[in-house]
Amino acid sequence: MSSENRGNRDEWVPGTRRKPVPMAMATGPHEYTPGQQEEPVVLTNLADMIHWAQNWARSRSIWPFSYGLACCAIEMIAAASAPQYDLSRFGYEVFRSSPRQSDLMIVAGTVSIKMGPRLRLLWEQMPEPKWVISMGQCANSGGEFYDSYYTVQGVDTIVPVDVYVPGCPPRPEALIEGILKLREKIEKEGLRRRDE
Repeated sequence: MSSENRGNRDEWVPGTRRKPVPMAMATGPHEYTPGQQEEPVVLTNLADMIHWAQNWARSRSIWPFSYGLACCAIEMIAAASAPQYDLSRFGYEVFRSSPRQSDLMIVAGTVSIKMGPRLRLLWEQMPEPKWVISMGQCANSGGEFYDSYYTVQGVDTIVPVDVYVPGCPPRPEALIEGILKLREKIEKEGLRRRDE
C-alpha cells in the first residue's frame, strides 16, 4: 500500500463516514460490465505500472474472513459453495476462520452493541492491507432493527467499509458483484484516476 493511501486509512475515525469514490454509471445493459464502475486510472510511468501489477495480483488472491452473524451468512455460504455461484472461479474460495490469515472481512448480518467491540478487535488483528464488505441492510444501516437499542446503526461506525452490498438478505449474485467491485477498487488503489 502506498504511504498516502495508508495514511488515509490510519486517519479514519470510528463513527465517521469516508469521502465517496467517483463512479461512472452505465446508461444501459449494453454498457454494463460487472464490477467496472470506477473511473479509469492513468499509468504514466514504470512505477505506476508495477504498482498496478502488484494491485492486480493482490485483487485476484483475497482470502475472506468468515464472519456471518445472521441470515445474510446463509447467502454468503451459498455464494462460496453452491455450484451455480462458486466464488473459487474468482480466487476467493479460501474462507478463513482466523483474522490473522485473512485480508477481507465480510460482515454478513446484524451487528449488536455487544458484538461491536469484538468485531473491531478482529478487524485490528487482520494484517494490512485489509478490506471490509458490509453485506445486507442490517450491517449497512441497522436494517429492520434501525430503531432498536441494541443494534449498531451501520458497521461503518466501527470499521471502515469499502463496499456495501444492499438487500435483505442480498442474493449470492449481489455478493459476487460486491466482490468484483472490491476487486476493481483494489486494482486502482493508490493510482491517479483519469478525472483528477
